[in-house]
Amino acid sequence: MAHYIHVARKLRLARALKSNFTVPLWVVARTGGKFRRHPKMRHWRRVKLKI
Repeated sequence: MAHYIHVARKLRLARALKSNFTVPLWVVARTGGKFRRHPKMRHWRRVKLKI
C-alpha cells in the first residue's frame, strides 16, 4: 500500500463526501416535503465509488 493518497484521489473523495449530505430542512419545508432525500445520496456499504 502506498504511503500517501494521491491528490486527485483525495479530491474525488472530498467531493463525494461533500455531495453525500442530506437535503437542508428549509428545502424540505419550502417544497412541502416533496424533496425529503437527495437523489444522489450514497450509502457507504451499498454503493461503492469508482475512484
